[in-house]
Amino acid sequence: MVKKVGKLEKTKFIMDILNKIYPKTPIPLNHKNKFELLVAVLLSAQTTDKRVNIVTPNLFKKANNPFEMSKIPEKTIYKIIKTCGLAPKKSKAISELSKIIVKKYNGIIPQSFKDLEKLPGVGHKTASVVMSQGFGYPAFPVDTHIHRLAQRWGLTDGKSVVKTEKDLKQLFPEKSWNKLHLQIIFYGREFCTARSCYGLQCEICKLCNPNRKRPIKTKQA
Repeated sequence: MVKKVGKLEKTKFIMDILNKIYPKTPIPLNHKNKFELLVAVLLSAQTTDKRVNIVTPNLFKKANNPFEMSKIPEKTIYKIIKTCGLAPKKSKAISELSKIIVKKYNGIIPQSFKDLEKLPGVGHKTASVVMSQGFGYPAFPVDTHIHRLAQRWGLTDGKSVVKTEKDLKQLFPEKSWNKLHLQIIFYGREFCTARSCYGLQCEICKLCNPNRKRPIKTKQA
């Protein structure tokens, strides 16, 4: 009988493998300042980073700061981003948050979870990405890839993304969070995709759960 692998052993396996495969973690969404990052992350919900990176150059050419964006008609924003999912809601959110940032924060992106999450269209995950990638604050944004892999690796029960984030933060050292969340996303896209592996094939799944014989069904984010 194969020995059961504990969570601490799993975290070592995972970090060793991911650091070997992804020693560097470039930020997937192209941006030149924190406002552009905020807008790009907001746009990335229910669409791909590739699609966002196609759309944002035209948007940021018109306005790459809240002062300029707040003056652009919502319809104009919509026409530029309409190929992204939920475009009507996103165009409204971009317009409104730009005006709020100008009026309430003098055009400066707020540097706290609390203030970011009060902005239209900005939830906890979006705020976490901005805090992590924009300000370097330790955060562990959980997207669909991370939520899926954490379950496949036996690190969480998948009850909710909130629970997954809490479980991962307890398991991994804080100094690794900003890099690790990107590494897991890259790995989920390349080796442990939603329509393959199912907890049985990739290197990490096999190391973390050597006794597993059947595919694991994961709960969606």
